[in-house]
Amino acid sequence: MFLLGNLINGILSGGFIFIILGLIVLSMFFSFVPIGLWITAFFSGVKVSMATLTGMRLRRVAPSKIINPMIKATKAGLDIKVNELEAHYLAGGNVDTLVDALIAAQRADIPLDFTRAAAIDLAGRNVLEAVQVSVNPKVIETPSISAVAMNGIEVVVKARVTVRANIERLVGGAGEETIIARVGEGIVTTVGSADTHKAVLENPDSISKTVLKKGLDSGTAFEILSIDIADIDVGRNIGAKLLMDQADADKKIAQAKAEERRAMAVASEQEMKAEVQKMKSKVVEAEREVPLAIAEALKNGNLGVMDYYKMNNINSDTDMRKSISDTQKLDK
Repeated sequence: MFLLGNLINGILSGGFIFIILGLIVLSMFFSFVPIGLWITAFFSGVKVSMATLTGMRLRRVAPSKIINPMIKATKAGLDIKVNELEAHYLAGGNVDTLVDALIAAQRADIPLDFTRAAAIDLAGRNVLEAVQVSVNPKVIETPSISAVAMNGIEVVVKARVTVRANIERLVGGAGEETIIARVGEGIVTTVGSADTHKAVLENPDSISKTVLKKGLDSGTAFEILSIDIADIDVGRNIGAKLLMDQADADKKIAQAKAEERRAMAVASEQEMKAEVQKMKSKVVEAEREVPLAIAEALKNGNLGVMDYYKMNNINSDTDMRKSISDTQKLDK
């Protein structure tokens, strides 16, 4: 009896171990194979095999990120394949946003197929937002743009641009920054061609009409519906300021030229003084040689004694007359 009891206990303990191992294997199987997701997809009308879901696991793709959007697409009546969504997911796209955009486009009767929507999403643009902007246009407000009329008065304009997304040009088309830059350029051109700033203030709609005619939305991801002038103000008198700046510049140039002429005159005066001083030095040097020449002339008999005295008298008379003249000048 003792041996029989030990045998039964051994069988029961061995069976318990097998049951535990079986439960572990089943739990690992159900954790790897999404049975619940397959059941949900089956009753939602999405035809996907268990092998496909298992393959997603092996490809490190979360099956729920593919099957749940697939269920939405199937319920909306879209013809999309599981492989297309999985390929878009592996390429780095947002599958859920892509499906929402396709559903929104279908409801709004906007022609948008899966290939173009996937390209828009992979290009980095929000395809759902693009569809929403196609249905409900958005308003882009430009910053304050300064322009100068032909009379030199500055005009400050702020505009609101109503745009609608162009699905066909979303891939490779320019964005909002280009629209703002082109509208600003059109405003500057329109105001600059006006004769006076008063003409712009009286007819601000002329700016909108002129800018719209330029086709500023070409090559962009948007279609411009309207351009409305939100605010317009008169700024500075740029023409007068430019004239003042020019006059100030001319004044500085004239002052510089006058200073240059003054410096040249001072230099010329100094040269003349140096020349006069040089001539005086020569005269003094020559006067020093006169007595020697007179002595030489007396010695050689070229000059008589009486002639010498007459010359001295003439010099004395000249000095006296000069002295008298200087005295009279001082008295006056």
